[in-house]
Amino acid sequence: MTTYCGGDLSRRELVKFSALLTGSGVLLWTGSAGATGPQGQIIWGSNITLAPTWFDPAETPGIVTPYMVLYALHDAMVKPMPRQALAPGLAESWSASEDALTYEFVLRDGVKFHNGETVTAEDVKFSFERYRGAANKLLKERVAAIETPDAHHVRFRLKYPWPDFLTYYVGATGAGWIVPKKYLGQVGDEGFKKAPVGAGPYKFVSFTPGQDLVLEAFEGYWRKTPSVRRLVFRAIADESTRVAALKRGEVDIGPVRGELAEEVQRTRGLRLQPVVVQVAFWLYFPEQWDPKSPWYDPRVRLAARLAIDHRTINQALTFGHARISGSIIPDSFEFYWAPPAPAYDPVRAKQLLAEAGYPRGFDAGDYYCDSSNADVAESVINNLQTVGIRTKLRPFERAAFFKGYAEKRFKNVIQGTSGAFGNAATRLEAFVAKGGAYVYGSYPDIDALFQEQAVELDVKRREAKLHKIQQLVHERAMYVPIWQLALLWGVTSRVGESGLGLIAGHPFSAPYEDVTLVDK
Repeated sequence: MTTYCGGDLSRRELVKFSALLTGSGVLLWTGSAGATGPQGQIIWGSNITLAPTWFDPAETPGIVTPYMVLYALHDAMVKPMPRQALAPGLAESWSASEDALTYEFVLRDGVKFHNGETVTAEDVKFSFERYRGAANKLLKERVAAIETPDAHHVRFRLKYPWPDFLTYYVGATGAGWIVPKKYLGQVGDEGFKKAPVGAGPYKFVSFTPGQDLVLEAFEGYWRKTPSVRRLVFRAIADESTRVAALKRGEVDIGPVRGELAEEVQRTRGLRLQPVVVQVAFWLYFPEQWDPKSPWYDPRVRLAARLAIDHRTINQALTFGHARISGSIIPDSFEFYWAPPAPAYDPVRAKQLLAEAGYPRGFDAGDYYCDSSNADVAESVINNLQTVGIRTKLRPFERAAFFKGYAEKRFKNVIQGTSGAFGNAATRLEAFVAKGGAYVYGSYPDIDALFQEQAVELDVKRREAKLHKIQQLVHERAMYVPIWQLALLWGVTSRVGESGLGLIAGHPFSAPYEDVTLVDK
């Protein structure tokens, strides 16, 4: 067995033992909030309405939004942290066998849940077994057994070598975020969402649907005592209202875009903090496999791709900070293939539509999106309209949007996003390969390549297969990528360390125990 802890973790070692994850050294943290303990309060003005499903790691749906809460309420065996793609959490070390069939985790001694119960190997096994979120079928099909030889050791035995076991277990899913078995047995799944108990740096105080989530520092957190006593996540969907609240000091941190971001820059006592994140935006055509649909013709999909004026939208909404991308996969992900840069050519788009039999364009029906990204949708809809593709905006609150997306209830055009951790394979599994959480149809040759790469232990051969899949996705215009998002955050002068951008690619503040207020 090779054990990973302290400074041992390297990509070369993980590749060798079938754990193909990025990262370098693993460090342990120490620190405290000082003799006086946690002080003060920070309020986030959120552009989305929080949903209780995000309080339970078992239900993570393959998007990054739940991690806004998970990094506060819960803790993981291993997780992304500042300067580290993987850092020890509840597991102080882990190891992989020479044949890549066994992974062992050693739990940190004496770690407590918020209710005082000790985190044990049984909680780890229970959390994996009850996981029902994205990629749960894939995980459970490939794990032969979970063994708990004692309270501090957990052993996963795989049915066959799988290069992405760690990527899925501790990165792309919530299966490695641990909940208390005994407490869940007492309150049940629905009771847990009403009063979640975790092992993270903050404990649950209250949740008012549609209004706010209130958390309080857990002074027994193993890594360090948080500096800020209370965190409040307040739903403020309207951007003008959110900026006004920032200016009045009613909230301390909140996302902004466009002209309102300029207003933040001009306001004394506020600063604008841009963060480029691993959240890709795209258009998806769920009826591209239906011969009766205009989207069945790849020329129509290509026309849509050429119709989007990426640079103008980027400048208007994010001051040019977003990365224009031709892929649904972030450029920081392992096995990323760099496609040609997107081109804006509305004249050619119209020609392609005419060649496909739509010289006057066509009515494309509803355009579904997360309501918090409706400004992006409106800009894209205008671009599509210019070349003759006419759509009608249908925004949904985020939880409802991703639920409908995953349940295959949408048609016509979907503006999708994902900021989930992982690599190119995990993103393709969720959005391209047959059986994926958000896959409405697939292509047999792509599915075959995906199955081949999933068991390929030679890194170069696996990379070639994943690159080929991404190339085929691009050539067939399965998706029309928009950008890799840059979030602009307004932050008040009360805030010292906002936590924004500390974890590479993560769109929210984290780790919350590192967030600080300015000393007065």
